[in-house]
Amino acid sequence: MFGKNNFLCLTITIFLFSFSAEAQQMMKDMKMMDNNKITKAVCVIYPTEGNTDHGIITFTKEKNGIKVVADIEGLKPGEHGFHIHQYGDCSSKDGMSAGGHFNPDNMPHAGPTVKMRHEGDMGNITADANGKVHFEWTDNLLSFEGKHSIIGRGVIIHTVRDDLKSQPVGNAGARVGCGVIGIAK
Repeated sequence: MFGKNNFLCLTITIFLFSFSAEAQQMMKDMKMMDNNKITKAVCVIYPTEGNTDHGIITFTKEKNGIKVVADIEGLKPGEHGFHIHQYGDCSSKDGMSAGGHFNPDNMPHAGPTVKMRHEGDMGNITADANGKVHFEWTDNLLSFEGKHSIIGRGVIIHTVRDDLKSQPVGNAGARVGCGVIGIAK
């Protein structure tokens, strides 16, 4: 009997030791992940079928939020709706696979300066006479973490101006460009 109890104690000790080692490694991994927080993301915009727009959008974490810098070309001159969408899926020819606006808190559609809005409501970008856009905006609602994370979400460029009030998407028309937000160095 004494031998069985010693074996049982030894087995329990080994189990607890191995669990402790795994728990310690998990804690180290979590600290590494915490130290390697996402500070930058990128989105490459490709045209939907029949369109020519394309470009790069960067998202950089700053003190006051996420700075968005978009350089797009191939658009018709004028304003175009610019939104982060629910899914990072640009597989359909019309961009509809990206779903609706990213809206984790179930807010109404509005402009980017309104506090109660879809997180993905970025407003409008304006293409010059050559169809080029350079846009910069720092948004304090965007995040790289948790349920508000934009990582893996889609970005859609629309054919016309977002009116910033029509529900649920601002009457911005068809989707002329689509891209997926990914982690950058």
